[in-house]
Amino acid sequence: MKRLIIAAAVGGAALALGSCETMSAEQCMAGDWSGQGYADGQSGLTMSRLDEHAEACAKHGVTPDAAAYASGRRQGLLQYCTPHRGFEVGRNGSGYAGVCPADLEADFMPAYRDGQLVHEVEAALASARSRVDSLGARLEELDDKIAAKQAEARADGLTDEQREAIRNRIQEIRRERADTERDWRRAQDEVDDAERDVRDVRWRFRDQYGSW
Repeated sequence: MKRLIIAAAVGGAALALGSCETMSAEQCMAGDWSGQGYADGQSGLTMSRLDEHAEACAKHGVTPDAAAYASGRRQGLLQYCTPHRGFEVGRNGSGYAGVCPADLEADFMPAYRDGQLVHEVEAALASARSRVDSLGARLEELDDKIAAKQAEARADGLTDEQREAIRNRIQEIRRERADTERDWRRAQDEVDDAERDVRDVRWRFRDQYGSW
């Protein structure tokens, strides 16, 4: 499981870095490698981030101070590798790159998994609400279609066959509407279940991590 989390985090970071530089020319020239390391550690980034900084700064003739960066990063990790931050990272749906020292990771990971659980139930609630909205919009569309077909059926000059075809089409739309309404009601039940799950996890973790 941990390997999958790390792989996802590293893969996501690689995609993000493909389109932008990790440091500006001004940051490279400033040479605050301890401060940069601290910021990266505080963000839970791996030591390989220094390689990306080196690539960005090479264009400006600047070479990183690896020792200063590593020292700053270690201090930054002390701020990152806490239970509170682990919960926050998990709840945000962010990946964990396995950067915490073993003694700190022992408390970080349970909190991170708690945060992941919150993220999952909140995402499920958002998905259920989105489905209700989508089905509700479809019901409105079908009501409009029925009304339009009923108006069409009242038009003058139609043959019996044409009116029959319109009536058949109205029945088809009504059947679709009945199916859609059943789906909408089930989706409403899913929202109720998801809201209960969110309330449960918030109650479960409120004393441990505070309100959010």
